[in-house]
Amino acid sequence: MKDKALIIILITAALGLAVWSSWAKTSAYQNTVSSACDTKSFEATDYVICTYDPERHDFRLTNLSRDGKALGNFAELTRNLGASSKQVVFAMNAGMYDQHGKPIGLYVENGRQHAPLNQRDAAGNFYLKPNGVFWMDATGPHIDTTDAFAVKSGLIPNWATQSGPMLVIDGAVNSRFSPDGTSRHIRNGVCVTDSDKTARFVISSTEVSLGKFARFMRDDLKCKNALYFDGEVSSLWDGATGRNDQKYSLGPMLVVSKRQGR
Repeated sequence: MKDKALIIILITAALGLAVWSSWAKTSAYQNTVSSACDTKSFEATDYVICTYDPERHDFRLTNLSRDGKALGNFAELTRNLGASSKQVVFAMNAGMYDQHGKPIGLYVENGRQHAPLNQRDAAGNFYLKPNGVFWMDATGPHIDTTDAFAVKSGLIPNWATQSGPMLVIDGAVNSRFSPDGTSRHIRNGVCVTDSDKTARFVISSTEVSLGKFARFMRDDLKCKNALYFDGEVSSLWDGATGRNDQKYSLGPMLVVSKRQGR
């Protein structure tokens, strides 16, 4: 009986340690910020939607550490941000990249272009036309197809990331998608509503097809345009809850932070 009691005590202690370790790992990324993320269900799939509010938040894109190497994950992002990491409301991977973790399409950070617009044809989701550009200027967030952005001669936005394919174009789901194809991944992307020009960053909680993902953006979120960011590596850091997806090789990332005084 004593042996059994000892075993029970040891098992209980081990379980308690595991729970504490999991909580401690999460709490390291939990900030004192108001939540900007909600969960919705659509066609039996759950999605997390994080909303950028220009009245309360600051927005930035980031890709490289101070030594010029791709950050690659949220742990490196935290180290690179330093004390300001405590102001992160949410962060997410934001576009496709090469073997070195650098953008393969247009990428603009704080008004400085680091990579040019990519209009080439090749294999892979990025090149599944039409692809597109998510960009922000003083008037707010925008999504254009790559071809539509290309004719905006001389435009250098404050922030921009090119990815693909487009999910929703002027209110229509990309015609290249089947309604619910066999390719399923945890996916993330961005959409902009037509009514209030709000940017919503979305990640699926389970594996989903591109067609279903696009319909959620159009039919539930009422977005006129939406752009796919990635699958498989799709990751979210939710500062309010401490959720921090421990995936690597993320490439460009978006960071939404609490605005000072808000």
